[in-house]
Amino acid sequence: MKLNLDKLRAIVGMGNVRTDPLDLFVYGTDASVHEAPASAVVRPENIEQVQAIMRYANAELIPVIPRGAGSGMSGQAVPIKGGIVMDMKRMNRILEIRPEDILCRVEPGVVDDDLNRALKSYGLFYPPAPASSRIATIGGEIANNASGVRSVKYGATRDSVLGMKVVLANGDLIRLGANTRVEASGYQIDRLMIGSEGTLGIIVEATLLLKPIPKYRCLGRASFNKLEEAGNAISEIIASGASPSILELMDNIAITAVNTTLNMGLPDVEAIVMFEADGQVKEAVDYEIAHIKAVCEKNNGFGIEASYDPEKRMKLYAGRKKLFAALSRYKDGLACTSLADDMAVPYSRMADMAKKIHKIAEKNNVVMTAYGHCGSGCMHTKILMNPVRKEQWDDARRAVEEIYDYVYAIGGTTSAEHGIGISKAPAWKKEKADSLKVMKAIKKALDPNNILNPNKLQDAPDDWVSATRLRYPVKGAV
Repeated sequence: MKLNLDKLRAIVGMGNVRTDPLDLFVYGTDASVHEAPASAVVRPENIEQVQAIMRYANAELIPVIPRGAGSGMSGQAVPIKGGIVMDMKRMNRILEIRPEDILCRVEPGVVDDDLNRALKSYGLFYPPAPASSRIATIGGEIANNASGVRSVKYGATRDSVLGMKVVLANGDLIRLGANTRVEASGYQIDRLMIGSEGTLGIIVEATLLLKPIPKYRCLGRASFNKLEEAGNAISEIIASGASPSILELMDNIAITAVNTTLNMGLPDVEAIVMFEADGQVKEAVDYEIAHIKAVCEKNNGFGIEASYDPEKRMKLYAGRKKLFAALSRYKDGLACTSLADDMAVPYSRMADMAKKIHKIAEKNNVVMTAYGHCGSGCMHTKILMNPVRKEQWDDARRAVEEIYDYVYAIGGTTSAEHGIGISKAPAWKKEKADSLKVMKAIKKALDPNNILNPNKLQDAPDDWVSATRLRYPVKGAV
């Protein structure tokens, strides 16, 4: 593959084509364990430039990997076979806010938190709110169908996207979706783009559905001496018809990590359940909170507290918010890796899943935690391991396979919000075996030369450990 850098510079300007080895190294990885060098980094600022880049790349059969903030945890933006990494962060304008229609139009490089700051004066917010919202871009969130703590009530990104503009592999620009809440005509191609991880087209504009900011929010916390009882409480809360806006689980490993590294003073119990209710009418929020408290008490929850006060809410939630960083310092010599980290399972199997995670970890000589947005069925786990030891990667490989085998056995799915990328592709392909041919046909129809983020999803390598270099100085071949 030989790039004509002068052609790329003519499209986006001299300073927006990067080939310095340090730049290529940075853009060759994301928040996953993977890295592979890009051939060049190109930073367009408008749709026309994206189209021109794609026409050139398609003609020359050069891979193009769209990239937002690089906060993906599964290797979605890692250029396995080199090519152009297209950094979309310069396309960061909020094009229109229409409060009368509760929608807005944005470019893909707009950062989630920046958008919500702009929406606040209109009394509106954009709900998906992944944990990385401080840096995550709207285009990246759409490409991965991201979600966050309030997904239990407001859904994932897919539930907040009305329409979009997409540049196809050949440079054509297409408009998808509508400006209306419902649309019943033809193939829902916009839905196909959401979660496609940059393999079908490049999102260059999005029309987003907004929500009114709730007037009241009440956040609470309950402790449980048994993980199983916490899982049962979560299942019963959802099955009872309650409408929490947050319903989160933290197991003892998560609690210990937060207490050890951040001195949070959380109770030393097997599990904590965090819950929130929100709304425009306080009496309705009071009712939801009282109902959730009652369910927790029924399942032996104790030390239950809840507050409307913003400072108190922030203090109650601080341990969960800072958990991912805390896990990285859980124990000297162990790194926090995102491998099998965001499966979803039926509510009734939440407690079983959490217990199974711990059993698999012990069996395979790693440490694993169970936490997450359990109100939406999402169970997060991270594998804490010594990443410089070859045998630990073998342990992790076995643990990942066993976890997903169990997930599928109980009717779960591979990824709830972090996407597939490289790390989860072998397991995901096992889950989606019946539909892989259809996906390959769709990919072929929209990207016949296979230049858009190749070697991902259905075309990803079957061995995630050796698919790329690992971002750790592993002693011995992996």
